[in-house]
Amino acid sequence: MRLSRLSLVILLPTILLLAACQDAGAVETLPAALRQHCLRCHGAKKVSGKVNLVKSLAAKPGGLASDLDLIEKMIEVLSDGEMPPEDEKQPTKAERDRWIAELKRVLKHGLANQPCLARVPIRRMNRFEYNNAVKDLFELQRDPFALPERIVRDIGGYFKPATGKVPPFVIVGNRAMGKSQFIGTGNTLPGVSAFPKDNRAEHGFDNRGDHLSMSPVLMESFFSLSQSILNSPKFPLHARAWKTIFVAPDGMPSAQQRAEGKRRLRVFLRRAFRKDASKETVARYHQRFSQRLDDGTSFTESMKAAISAALVSPRFLYVYSGSGSQGDAKSLDDFELASRLSFFLWNSIPDVTLLDLASQGKLSDPKVLREQAARMLNHPRLKNFCDSFATQWLQLDLMVSAVPSDQRFRDYYFGGATGKIYKVGMHMAIEPLLLFETVLIEDRPITDLIAPDFSYQSDLLRRWYRHDKKKGRAEVVGIRFNRVPIKQPRWGGVITNAAVMTMTSSPLRTKPITRGAWLASTIFNDPPAPPPASVPKLEDDDAKLQKEGLTLRDKLKQHVTNPECASCHKKIDPLGFALENYDAVGRWRETYRTNLPIDSSGTLFNKHAFQDVIDFKDAMIAEKDRFARAFASHLLSFALGRKLDAGDGPSLDRIVANSAKDDYRFRTMVREVILSQSFTHSSSNGVESH
Repeated sequence: MRLSRLSLVILLPTILLLAACQDAGAVETLPAALRQHCLRCHGAKKVSGKVNLVKSLAAKPGGLASDLDLIEKMIEVLSDGEMPPEDEKQPTKAERDRWIAELKRVLKHGLANQPCLARVPIRRMNRFEYNNAVKDLFELQRDPFALPERIVRDIGGYFKPATGKVPPFVIVGNRAMGKSQFIGTGNTLPGVSAFPKDNRAEHGFDNRGDHLSMSPVLMESFFSLSQSILNSPKFPLHARAWKTIFVAPDGMPSAQQRAEGKRRLRVFLRRAFRKDASKETVARYHQRFSQRLDDGTSFTESMKAAISAALVSPRFLYVYSGSGSQGDAKSLDDFELASRLSFFLWNSIPDVTLLDLASQGKLSDPKVLREQAARMLNHPRLKNFCDSFATQWLQLDLMVSAVPSDQRFRDYYFGGATGKIYKVGMHMAIEPLLLFETVLIEDRPITDLIAPDFSYQSDLLRRWYRHDKKKGRAEVVGIRFNRVPIKQPRWGGVITNAAVMTMTSSPLRTKPITRGAWLASTIFNDPPAPPPASVPKLEDDDAKLQKEGLTLRDKLKQHVTNPECASCHKKIDPLGFALENYDAVGRWRETYRTNLPIDSSGTLFNKHAFQDVIDFKDAMIAEKDRFARAFASHLLSFALGRKLDAGDGPSLDRIVANSAKDDYRFRTMVREVILSQSFTHSSSNGVESH
């Protein structure tokens, strides 16, 4: 919801209403105040920003007090300085703080007294999780099928989180943009084809429960996929668990084979279904195994039949997160908690250690949970988290489809007889991901994601940033990235890198609105509303725009005339134009192509004026608490596999407050996410219990 035109005067009477109508006189004057100052834009004649106060006030029971998401949004826009609008009289800081505090009190009261918000109780594994789960179940030494979503391929073995340090240089590849690295069977099982990649939710991740459906066609695909994996000719060679699951000892009598098959199935089903398998469950799969033996099928093929059936069971394909029903907040049982923890940090199934602790009822102990989080953060499987969360958070999948003009940016393409086989974007996309992994492995403050004093860059990238067209290394598979100091603040970080600049540009020019929307969504977790379909497009070629003697910023001012559009543009335009000194492929420039000056000045959150991107970064660091909350929101949403709502607010408050005590270090924030009530419970009443 947007509160773009909500005026100052609504706040005090609204708070009076929320405070249980203690002042009858104030309530009697409320309708007149609303008609005079707010209802014209919010319910009486039109509904601006999708906020209908008439409808909210008329709702029973509780009126506006029952709309917790709206109250939370009111707190947010007050805190961000978006409300009151610029053309209204502004409150003093003391008044603003008092209103925010009162609204928070009302929100807390509402959360404590409303029934718990419903949660998604079950979701399907996405393609990435399925791959990892199968890989871990059989101890496969390669991915079952090609996964271009793993952008950074660790060729040199640098990813060792237990060391707490990333080496001075790393050897990597780009799976998504270096075609030879994932097409074919070199790093996968021959004969295995994956089902389509699951799409990211809008402003979210590809593990959202409300987006992961299961159709009969997809179920058929899962069955075919399980068969193709187990029957791949290379499966026995690359599965370390091949002998312990599928091969019977030589000379074992038939009766002993039955018993041995049952024992192995019990062990396997516990891993696959992420909980102790009941006698009935084991018996069902053992019956399938035994029938094949009775038909004269070998032990190996009989086990394949039983296990391929397990791989299409809902107990394997679905991740359970409690009942999700309304009522009192319900703690996850220990097995559900083990799954939530492993799918968060490893994007895969729990290991034996987690399952054993769950069997003993110990995992839900906060001390044990903290210890397991620390152990898992030091495990090599943490690479799955980096491959999935970081890429989606930064939306770096957009780099694959970025196509700068090969006439204007000819040097963006290289390789082969035509010089157009590969893109410099192959190197660009790796830089912010290596920074992310380093901040996590070395447990640095998350502010290093914005303004670090180092980066990892290839020789090609360093030349790119310097506009150096001399020939040098341009590796495709084994790319060496060196750790380099960042002495000029305009470089480095997940914002000011060539990948983000390129993927938020058109083939011919920068797109400040797209960049601003990316910053609002990714860095501040405050995505703008989509533009109306009727909005005309600007000229794609900035050279044509500038022939009029106007910069892109000048033209956009003429372009945005609709007041409804202007409210959003006031918010996102300063963010986008702060990055305007970076051209459409991420290189620094002082002027446009026609020598018109670039204006990158603006104001952040209506209180931090900046003249250039260096000032802008300083302003962001000054607002590090806001960035920390936004980043924590992304982490928590990814961990839960759902969109957050007002009921998660208290958990976020606790995550941010506890992380601040440790300078917002990355691992501390991850640990606090895991210890939060939103994570350990299937639903929340907004009260943190530990």
